[in-house]
Amino acid sequence: MPHFFSDGHELAYQDEGSGDPILLIHGFASNRTINWVYPGWVETLVKAGRRVIAFDNRGHGESAKFYDPEEYRLSSMAEDARALLDHLSVERADVMGYSMGARISTVLAIRHPDRVRSLVLGGVGQNLVTGGGSPETIAAALEAPTLAEVSDPTGRAFRQFAEQTKSDRKALAACMRGFRQTIAAEDLGRVFQPVLIAVGTRDKIATAPHELAKLFPNASVVDIPNRDHMVAVGDLVFKKAVVEFLTRRM
Repeated sequence: MPHFFSDGHELAYQDEGSGDPILLIHGFASNRTINWVYPGWVETLVKAGRRVIAFDNRGHGESAKFYDPEEYRLSSMAEDARALLDHLSVERADVMGYSMGARISTVLAIRHPDRVRSLVLGGVGQNLVTGGGSPETIAAALEAPTLAEVSDPTGRAFRQFAEQTKSDRKALAACMRGFRQTIAAEDLGRVFQPVLIAVGTRDKIATAPHELAKLFPNASVVDIPNRDHMVAVGDLVFKKAVVEFLTRRM
């Protein structure tokens, strides 16, 4: 698997297909393969005539691991995405992120609006600006000696997922403590690119996607029926909506 460097850190990526590029940024405790390859996103988008670029965020998959939360600030992770576009000489791309990846995608659009043609934000809602959630509870669940010692339902779900993906749980705990900064509503008001927000109707982690959409100048929402945060990412309704969104954008 090819690698690139961002601020001296080695990160893994893949680059498939041809046509207009789309950059995929995966969610917390996942990686490019689990988030985008196994659920069929890469295949779907390549068949739709896209060049698909995906990478493992720092602390995840085959990319470099760190144990200081400061290494996982959203600004740093957004610069990793920008560095990959530079590495591939891609001047501008559509960008799709899920959950943590949606946060990173949004910061990339705010910091480098000239590099982002449109945004697809999955698994995220108004908590992008209001905060909430339980990052310390999740971090503690990841650090617990055994799964049996984790009682919080959300923490337990992430701990189970991290074990299934054979992730570095210490790196993930640092990431959880580092990336959960909120984004100012006024900054979202400066994202003039088309935005599609997609959230499962049973998602208890993302909150109020329709309220989030009101903060962008040009955003729409697709509700993914009967899907929670963990399974909505691979849903056919989500895929169809994204392909149609990208087709309209063209």
